[in-house]
Amino acid sequence: MSDRSGRSLEVPGVSHGTAPIPMGARVGNVIYSSGIMGKDPATDALPPDVAAQARFAFQHMRALLAAGGATLANVVRMTVYIKDDSARAAVNEQWLQCFPDPHDRPARHTLVYNLPAGMLVQLEIVAVIA
Repeated sequence: MSDRSGRSLEVPGVSHGTAPIPMGARVGNVIYSSGIMGKDPATDALPPDVAAQARFAFQHMRALLAAGGATLANVVRMTVYIKDDSARAAVNEQWLQCFPDPHDRPARHTLVYNLPAGMLVQLEIVAVIA
């Protein structure tokens, strides 16, 4: 796309390992994330428990939004990938902290997925900046 006004967005301390993938991209007034995992930014490693991974993933989502000039209010869609159903409670705890108003939440779809390498939770978002 020749008129692409977007840019790659990163979250300090969190990488996709050796993959050359940004955490997200902003194109015009829309932010698209890559897979947002729950790595500990102090170690760039996944904690072994789902509660910590969910907490870090939502923290990274907020950092990605800020890097693109957005806030939680700009999120319009989220896809949540979980290793198994036992992760739902940890994800929902973070979800409710981010989006407490039941009348003002983004669309969300949660899928049980065979996530790789110790990953228990992964988020993908789309945010639109007014």
